[in-house]
Amino acid sequence: MSLDSKIAARLKRNPEGLVPAIAQQFDTGEVLMLAWMNDEALHRTLTTGRATYWSRSRGEFWVKGDTSGHVQHVKAVALDCDGDTVLVKVDQVGAACHTGDRTCFDADQLQIPLG
Repeated sequence: MSLDSKIAARLKRNPEGLVPAIAQQFDTGEVLMLAWMNDEALHRTLTTGRATYWSRSRGEFWVKGDTSGHVQHVKAVALDCDGDTVLVKVDQVGAACHTGDRTCFDADQLQIPLG
């Protein structure tokens, strides 16, 4: 099986055939991480209920949590209005970031000058 043709037609991929995928905690709205998906990763995510991404560094699919135990159970998936970003609402078990942090956005809070 492959990705539904109606969904595939809406996707705007980068030159490597990938779209960014934002993982968000479904009940709190907390942004957990950004990863990449190709058509097959999105198809697997939609059909298995487990967040599946394309690892650019390893050149292979990875199902979040298969090695770490920090699973993402998919609750909903949506495309943005332009079809160039996927939002994956998940129930995150454990840390989402490979560093062990809850989210990938915990470490480097940037300062914003006021006024």
